[in-house]
Amino acid sequence: MSTALLTDKVVVVSGVGPGLGRSICTEAAAAGAKVVLAARTESRLKEVAAEIEAAGGETLCVPADITDDEAVANLVRRTLDTFGRVDALVNNAFAVPSMKPLARTDFQQIRDSIDLTVLGGLRMTQAFTEPLAESKGAVVMINSAVLRHSEPRYGSYKMAKSALLAMSQTLASELGKQGIRVNSVAPGYIWSDQLKWYFGEVAKKYGITAEQVYQQTADRSDLKRLPEPDEIARAVVFLASDWSSAITGQTLDVNCGEYHA
Repeated sequence: MSTALLTDKVVVVSGVGPGLGRSICTEAAAAGAKVVLAARTESRLKEVAAEIEAAGGETLCVPADITDDEAVANLVRRTLDTFGRVDALVNNAFAVPSMKPLARTDFQQIRDSIDLTVLGGLRMTQAFTEPLAESKGAVVMINSAVLRHSEPRYGSYKMAKSALLAMSQTLASELGKQGIRVNSVAPGYIWSDQLKWYFGEVAKKYGITAEQVYQQTADRSDLKRLPEPDEIARAVVFLASDWSSAITGQTLDVNCGEYHA
C-alpha cells in the first residue's frame, strides 16, 4: 500500500528488529520517507534496509546503542550528514521484561528496562530536538497496552512503560513551543513470529492447539482478532506525518478493541 504521507521526509527509527521495528521502517518507506535504521545488531538493520531498497526506497543503517551518549551523537551526525534533516523520530527500542511479580523481580532487571525504554527514549529525543525543531517534526514513542491492566507478571514492564508515557506527555508540553509533536502508540498483542512461537509453547503446556490459544486471546477483543505488525506501523506513520499536525501529547491504542482507553 503506497501513500504520500511521508514523501521526502526523513524518519529515524530505533530498535529495528524483525517484528514491529521492521514494519515501521517498511511502512514509512512505502509512505515516501527516507528511513534511518538504528539498532545494536547491524546484520538485522541490513536485512530490513535491503528489503526497502529492493522496493525503491532510500535508507541509512547506523548501528547504535541508545543507552550510550556517543553512539546516539554519532547517529545524529550520520543522519544529518547523509540527509541534512530529520522530520520524525520513532523510539521503538525495548528490552524483554521480567515476567515475574514485583515481589520476585530483580532490581537490576527493572533498572535495565528503564534505562533502555525510558532514558534511551529521552536521550534520543534530546539529541534530535534541534533538527526536529527546524522541521517542525514529530516524535512517536512505542508504548504498550500494559498501561491498561495490572497483571502481576507484567509489573516491571508496566513500570517502565508508565514512566515512558509520563515522560512523553511532559516532552509534548516542553517541546510544543518549538513546533515538535510528541505522541505514543500503545499496541496490544502483535501477531508476529515471536507471538506465534509463544502461543505454540502455551498450546503445548495445556494440550491444545496454537489456533485455540489464538482464538481464546482474540475473543477478548472487539474485532475478534489480533493486529498485524503493519497495522500498528501505519498508526505510527500517521502520527509521524503532517496529517496529525494538531495532535500532540496523545496515546493511540492499537489493539483491535481489547481495551478501551
